[in-house]
Amino acid sequence: MTTEETVREVKKALRSAMNGVLSAQMRQAGMPYRLVFGVELPRLREIAREFPSDRALAQNLWNQPIRECKMLAAMLMPIEEMLPEVAEIWTDEMPTAEIAQTTVMFLFSRTSWASAIAFQWIAGEHPMRQLCGYLILARLMVQGAEFNAPSILEIRDQAEATLPQADLHLQKAIHAVLDRLDA
Repeated sequence: MTTEETVREVKKALRSAMNGVLSAQMRQAGMPYRLVFGVELPRLREIAREFPSDRALAQNLWNQPIRECKMLAAMLMPIEEMLPEVAEIWTDEMPTAEIAQTTVMFLFSRTSWASAIAFQWIAGEHPMRQLCGYLILARLMVQGAEFNAPSILEIRDQAEATLPQADLHLQKAIHAVLDRLDA
């Protein structure tokens, strides 16, 4: 089966799992997608298990202007094939904080370069990369990662500099990291 055929099968699975009420609510809320199926995360995880973990498929799904396709892309991208350069392109294209959270949870936080890129992103000026950076740090902490004193100082300094102009999602991510540091 070709990648395009697999994408069609993914879309069929999404259509059959569609939650019309949730889809309508998301469209009314102004979600920035051409199409929203309203499929909840647990069902998306089930759908992801039906398809191969494949870079070409994940990239094709990422390029779809569909909420659920972007979320599935994060679930289906082979972790070892996700490069930091591609992650930066994906963050540039992330339409919502929900996609950032999903991509970090299922993909970015599991890479070998997660910690290094998180520090790079929180120090940058790109708001979506900053959000992903703090989400990665929080996720790594949940997974048991510990940071040395200079790293903790860097996190606190960047958080202090970013918080005044941060939107609500970024503020929450920053506070999730700071709360774990203080625990």
